[in-house]
Amino acid sequence: MIVHSETCYTLHTAHTSYQMSVGPDGMLLHTYYGARLPDRAPDLTDGRAAHGDPGCWTDLLPKEWSAPGTADNRTPPCVPEYADGTEAAELVFAGAAVLPGKPALPGLPAFRGGADVQTLSVTLRDVFGLEVELRYSVYEKEDLITRTAVYKNAGSQPLTLHKAASLCMDYAPGSLDLITLNGTWAAERTPERAPLRCGIQSVGSIRGVPGHAHNPAIALCRPDTTETNGDCWGFAFVYSGNFLIEAERADAGQRLVMGIHPYHFHWTLAPGESFAAPEVAMVYAQHGLGEMSRRFHTAIRTRLLAPRWQDMNAPRPVLLNSWEACYFDFDEAKLLELAAAARKADIDLFVLDDGWFKGRNDTSSSLGDWVEDKAKLPDGLPGLCRRLNEMGLELGLWVEPEAVSPNSDLYKAHPDWAFVVPGRRPLEIRQQYTLDFSREEVVDGIWQQLERVLRSCPIKYLKWDMNRSLANVYSAALPAARQGEVYHRYVMGVYELQRRVTETFPGLLLENCAGGGARFDCGMLYYSPQIWCSDNTDARARLLIQYGTSLFYPGCVMGAHFSTVPNHCNGHISTTEARMAAALSGTFGFELDLTTYTPEELEALRPYVAWYRAHGGLLRGGDLYRLAGPDASALGAAWMIAAPDGSEAAVFAVGDALSGSHGTASMNSLPRLPLQGLDPAAVYEDEQGVQYTGAQLMALGLPLPGPRGQTPACIWYLHRV
Repeated sequence: MIVHSETCYTLHTAHTSYQMSVGPDGMLLHTYYGARLPDRAPDLTDGRAAHGDPGCWTDLLPKEWSAPGTADNRTPPCVPEYADGTEAAELVFAGAAVLPGKPALPGLPAFRGGADVQTLSVTLRDVFGLEVELRYSVYEKEDLITRTAVYKNAGSQPLTLHKAASLCMDYAPGSLDLITLNGTWAAERTPERAPLRCGIQSVGSIRGVPGHAHNPAIALCRPDTTETNGDCWGFAFVYSGNFLIEAERADAGQRLVMGIHPYHFHWTLAPGESFAAPEVAMVYAQHGLGEMSRRFHTAIRTRLLAPRWQDMNAPRPVLLNSWEACYFDFDEAKLLELAAAARKADIDLFVLDDGWFKGRNDTSSSLGDWVEDKAKLPDGLPGLCRRLNEMGLELGLWVEPEAVSPNSDLYKAHPDWAFVVPGRRPLEIRQQYTLDFSREEVVDGIWQQLERVLRSCPIKYLKWDMNRSLANVYSAALPAARQGEVYHRYVMGVYELQRRVTETFPGLLLENCAGGGARFDCGMLYYSPQIWCSDNTDARARLLIQYGTSLFYPGCVMGAHFSTVPNHCNGHISTTEARMAAALSGTFGFELDLTTYTPEELEALRPYVAWYRAHGGLLRGGDLYRLAGPDASALGAAWMIAAPDGSEAAVFAVGDALSGSHGTASMNSLPRLPLQGLDPAAVYEDEQGVQYTGAQLMALGLPLPGPRGQTPACIWYLHRV
C-alpha cells in the first residue's frame, strides 16, 4: 500500500514501511525504512532540513537520490556528462504518481508484478536535461520492495551516463555491520561480517559475470543483530553482469549504492532516449537474519521464478549427472550402463554433460559446434534419448552457449563473433573465447543450433554453463564511442537467448551454471528455477557454501548433488548421511559413477530418493531456520525446514553440530538441538514414532547422538499428529 501527501510518500508492506519526503529546494530526502508505521504516519524529515535551515549542509542530509557536483560529496548513484563536458546535476523533485501493477523493464529480468502490486514513480529533473525516474514496487504480502531507476535525456543535446546505479539509500548516523558473500571457485558465497568503517567499502565484479569472488547481494544490520533478533536490511541485485555495491560511512551517516559497475560503462543518450537500470530487491526484518532470509526466500519463490516453477509441490526430477562418472571418456554403451545403475537407484533423469558434441574429447576444441559426435553417439541424441526413455529415464543435456573454441567450425566461419580488441591477439582462457552476445546475429546463430538440438528429441533438462570471465571486450558491431555499452548489451543478449529457450520450450527445466557458482543471482533465477551452487560437491564444503547462499536464496534454487568419496574436488571423506543432508536441502541429484556400486549399495540409495519425493514440497517450499552455523572450517551445521503452518518439519544436523557448541560431547552427556518455527501447542511425531510437543522441541530440542566417524549427520522428519 502506498499513501502520500503533497510532500511525503510512505510505502507499506505487511510488516515494514519505507518513507521519503520532498525537502527544501525540491531535494528528495530519505526519512525511514523499518518496522511498519501507522498508515498516516507523519513526515519524519529532519526539522532543520524541512524548514530550509541554511545551517544544514546538503551533504549532511539523508538523500533519496543524488548526483555529483552539487555539494553532496558522498559516493553518487549516477554520473552524467553533458555535451559541454560538465558532470554536475542537481536533481530536484518534479512529480510523482502511484501506478497500479508494475511497469516492465524491457529486456531485463525483474520480480513479477500483479494486481496486488503498486508502484510509486518519482521523477527528478536537472535543468540541463537529465531526468531520473525512481520506481518503487510494493509487494505487501511478501514484505518486499523493489527499486530501479530509469534515466532519460529530456534535453536538446546528447548526454553520457558514466554511472547509472539502481539504488541509493542513506541511513542515519549510527553503527552498522556489513554482511557480504565472498569466496573463490569451489568455495563460493562464504558470509563475511564486519563493522562499517569510515570511508567506502565495496564489493563488485568487472568479469562480465558476478563471479566467484563476490555475490551481488548484501545485508546491513545492527551490531547486536543475530539470527533471531535485531534489525537488518537485505538487498539483492537482479542482474547477471558487472556490478558494484558501495557502503559508505561518512560524517552524516551511512549510504548504500548498488548498480552496474561503472568500469567500462559509458551509455550515451540522444535527446528523448532512456536507459533502464536493473532492479534491486529490498527486505527489512526486525527479528534477525533468519526472518530476513525467509522473506527473501518467499519473494523469490512466489514472485521471481517463472510461474511454472512457483508450485513447490510440483515434483522436480532426481537426476544423475555424467560428469564425475565419465568426464570426456564415454560412448553410448558406457552411458547406458551408467543409466541402468541410475534406474536401480530409482533416479528420474540422466544428464549428459560435456563431451557429447562433435570432436569434443577434451577442452581444446568444439565449443560452438552443437552437433552430436557420431563416434560416441552413432544414433545421435534421438537414439540415446529413445533408449533412456525405454529404461524409464528422461534425458538432460549440458551446453556452454556463450563460448567458442578456436578449433571449431563456428570460429572458422565467424572469427569476428568472438570478443577481440583490434590489433591484439585474442585471449584464450580454458582454450576458448567468449562470443559477442551484444550482437543480435550472434545470439540468433547460437539459437538456431540450440533450437535444432532441443527439437531433435524430448530433452527435459538443460544445464547452461559459462566457464570463463569476459576479456578483450570489444564489439566489431559498435563504433568506438559506444564500446562502453558492450558489457551491458552482452548480458542483455544472454537474457534474450534464455528467454527464447524457456518460452519456446516451456516444459524444459533450465539450470544455470558458471564454473560452478559464478553467476548465482536473481537475474538468472528469472529464467531458471535452479542454479548449480558450486563445482565443489563435498558435504563439509557445501555446509558453508549453502549456508551462506541461504542468506538470500531459498534451497529450492540451489543445485546440490550427492557425490563420491573421497571427493573429486578436495579429497574429503564424509558419511552417506552428511552427503545426503547437504544434497536433500537443495534440488537433489547425484554426481558419481554408480556403476561401481553393488546392487545392495544401489538399493540403499532408494530410501533417500523416496524420502525426497515424499517431502519435496516441504523441502522446496518450507521456511528455513538456521539452527547452528558453520565456521570457516565448515565442519558442522544444523538447520531445519518447517511448513509455514507448523504442520511438519525436516531437521538436519551435520558434523560439529552433533558435538554441541563447546567441543566434543561424550556418550554420557549427549547434546540437544533446539528447534524453531513449530506450533508450541501441537504434538509432533518422528519417523520412529517418538512424540514430542512443539514447546518441548523448541525449548529442549531433539536428542543428538554423539559424533562417530568423519562428518556424522542426522536427518529427521516430524509431522503434527
